[in-house]
Amino acid sequence: MAGNHECKATTAVEQDELSIPIIDFEPFLNRSPSDKHSVAVAITNAFKTSGFLYLKNHGIPPSVVSEVFASSARFFARPQAQKDSLAWTTPQANRGYVVYGREKVTQATDIASIAALRNANPDLKESMEIGRDGVDDLPNRWPDHLDEEGKDFKRVMQNFFHLGQDLHMKVMRAIALGMGLPETFFDEFTNSGDNTLRLLHYPPVSKDVFRKNPGQVRAGEHSDYGSITLLFQDSRGGLQVRSPRGTFVDAVPIADTIVVNAGDLLARWSNDIIKSTRHRVVEPPVQEDNESSDMYPARYSVAYFCNPNLDKFIEALPGTYGDGIGEKKYEGIHSGEYLVQRLTVTY
Repeated sequence: MAGNHECKATTAVEQDELSIPIIDFEPFLNRSPSDKHSVAVAITNAFKTSGFLYLKNHGIPPSVVSEVFASSARFFARPQAQKDSLAWTTPQANRGYVVYGREKVTQATDIASIAALRNANPDLKESMEIGRDGVDDLPNRWPDHLDEEGKDFKRVMQNFFHLGQDLHMKVMRAIALGMGLPETFFDEFTNSGDNTLRLLHYPPVSKDVFRKNPGQVRAGEHSDYGSITLLFQDSRGGLQVRSPRGTFVDAVPIADTIVVNAGDLLARWSNDIIKSTRHRVVEPPVQEDNESSDMYPARYSVAYFCNPNLDKFIEALPGTYGDGIGEKKYEGIHSGEYLVQRLTVTY
């Protein structure tokens, strides 16, 4: 196919100096080197400015995403005792079911202050964390021993986990090209699949909860920890991204796209050339089907948190420091060590 493709990204969000583009990934996957480069530059520029983008034609079929959402909803509809039997254990494992109200995502780092926040304004969600299979002493907490539906859940999520890993590597190749590095620069940092697939359920909640407590959110203001996050939203909405003006702007759901954002480790890796932008989940916009109701309906989302291989040492990338650009801002750190530090205070 002919080259000379100019990546003409449309804008999904434009408010308060925050601009989030929709980027078509198909030319990167299937077209000429110049087409790939145009998409790579667009993706990297989005990460340098807002830290967020929407990705379309990303290669994961809508039917697969629908199957994951349906399987997730069936899992969260299980009796509480069944879910509790699969409970999350340690930050090192980061696998298993997280009960409603346990996690408090925040930028705070002091355990006592986070506990106080959790008690005052617990995050109104439950989740299921799934990691790479086959890690010694850190098994996933699959429900496959419970029933046939549990076996199906395991099959669906294992397949999706591998699709997310593949897309992670491809997006990182785009970032490498966009930063003037060899396309495969990040391959050795991403080939283990040390990622986390998080299924999220925000149960129905009374509108009064938000009216009576202005600080209440479904998930508190935070930045993500790893390299990038692939977020699949349902149609309800509620995700907001912090703008350069300090306001929070709706990142509205757009069918068949993935919201992709840079995480803290990628920002650190790039010596802060790439931005890890704070975001949160609040009550959803009122829609026609619940305008007269006293309740906000349930919301489901699927977040695929991508990380550098846990044994890799992360330090400022070539070209991000020195020669008039500036000094290294951070000491190097192993990916796994950094992630455990962050998870320890979150839970």
